[in-house]
Amino acid sequence: MNQYLFTLLLGTLVGAGCVIPAGAFAAEQRRPNVLFILTDDQGWGDARFAGHPYARTPHLDRLASQSTWIHQFYVAATVCSPSRCAFLTSHYPARHQIHGHFADHATNEKRHMPDWLDPKTPTIASLLKQAGYATAHIGKWHLGNGTHAPTPEAYGFEFVRHTTGNKSHWQENTKDPYFRAKSTALFVDEAIGFIKANRNRPFYANVWTLLPHAPLRPTPEQLAAYASLVPRTNEAAFGRWMRDYLGAARDLTHQMRTFCASLTDLDTQVGRLLQVLDELRLADHTLVFFSSDNGAEDYRIGNAANAGVGSTGPLRARKRSMYEGGIRTFGLVRWPGRVPAGRVDETSVMGGVDWLPTICKLAGVTVPDSVRPDGEDVSDIWLGRSRPRRQPLHWEWLFRVWGEDYSPPALAIRDGPWKLFVHHDGTGAELYHIPRDSAEQDNVADANSERVRELTAKALTWHKSLPPNPAREAVAASRKPFDAPRGAAKSAAQAPAQPARNRAAIFKSKDANRDGSLSLEEYLKNFPDPVEGRRRFPTFDANQDGVLSKAEFVSMGKMTDKTN
Repeated sequence: MNQYLFTLLLGTLVGAGCVIPAGAFAAEQRRPNVLFILTDDQGWGDARFAGHPYARTPHLDRLASQSTWIHQFYVAATVCSPSRCAFLTSHYPARHQIHGHFADHATNEKRHMPDWLDPKTPTIASLLKQAGYATAHIGKWHLGNGTHAPTPEAYGFEFVRHTTGNKSHWQENTKDPYFRAKSTALFVDEAIGFIKANRNRPFYANVWTLLPHAPLRPTPEQLAAYASLVPRTNEAAFGRWMRDYLGAARDLTHQMRTFCASLTDLDTQVGRLLQVLDELRLADHTLVFFSSDNGAEDYRIGNAANAGVGSTGPLRARKRSMYEGGIRTFGLVRWPGRVPAGRVDETSVMGGVDWLPTICKLAGVTVPDSVRPDGEDVSDIWLGRSRPRRQPLHWEWLFRVWGEDYSPPALAIRDGPWKLFVHHDGTGAELYHIPRDSAEQDNVADANSERVRELTAKALTWHKSLPPNPAREAVAASRKPFDAPRGAAKSAAQAPAQPARNRAAIFKSKDANRDGSLSLEEYLKNFPDPVEGRRRFPTFDANQDGVLSKAEFVSMGKMTDKTN
């Protein structure tokens, strides 16, 4: 019922002397607002409500108590850009040739990827905007970089305050070494302004944070809250994989203090955002969804020592892996009076590809046939129904994974309780019964040959539906990651570091003005991924003077700074 018909009906009833109960037409009067909070590299165990033994997250704990927590919620990829693509489009990212994170043109071309998501693609924002919603994207974008990349406005967002994209409103630079530590507060400030300006109309807002993505450098005030923390590796909340992983950390106390301080500030800022909904009396009219773009980062990545101690809880593996710890993230859904509060859904299986059709259903928006979503409408499950999903979830990962125990075959499928990994030729099967074995320790493929055949057929049928890609062809032929070092017997994590004299030579070639230091611009010269370069620069800058000395560059900050 549109607003005009509702007003006409209401006037007729009142004129006839009918008594209208308070709130009788509340559902007809306004469609739900939607607030989508997406964090970056937050592990499945990275909150107190999820069992983290150290992190203080009172606001997320409160949100969880008011929400339905979908325990088996999966993103569509193991890293950020493809995961975000799926949320926006309801398509598996491989349909758009987005197999990894967007970088510079040369890197994208080498990996046989475009430079950005095609702006002609219908998105959740464009569909809701056409239906009268105010739309906003605030925070990390990472769906296209470079001079000619479209900005979020091209995808249906009216109000945009973004970073990690073209014409970003915030640049991650060295002028403020604590920019990332303060970034969530900046994003929330903008989100609050948008919500206040649109309190009287339905709105859709992405608030996508940078934290707890590397590099982490909390302010002294943020860090002070964890000054006495002495972490242990044998906490009950940590499963086998997590315990072994933390046991090999370089400086667990420093790393965990830094990580928890960053996570707690993120929690504080989320609390500010939710408080505004209460103050404006919008909480009951607003569906809040909270998740992360992928699993926790790995400390074996150069700039991720601190971000790399995020918790996957009992799950196996981390970011870049299709094992549970890399793709299973929080799925908190809050809508007071509609979505059951305090419910933990242990059985439903949902994915990022379900976001668009589900939100459109709740907003009363028809999804055009041309969209052809890969996901399904799971709004009935959000509202309290229990049922199995109608179609399986699929994944493909063509690149390296850090960690020998974390590198499965390149295709994965989740169908019912089963999860199967296979190579593109159908070999190398690994089969896990996830409800019984979320840690993926017991490969039962040999004992379930019929199930393996059935799921292999589905996985291969799906992969054949994807557009052809040379990277996939190379992986299918070699059964090795597309970016695996040629002829290397060891993983990148095990390979010996470059000799210091090589880095000294690189320093000399970059030091254009021969002043014995590198500015950010000099450092980025010939850097394969400028976005990653901007992230690394402050982690090498041990004294935070905005330039890199030769010693800082050669040592990559490791000699004097533990936060690289």
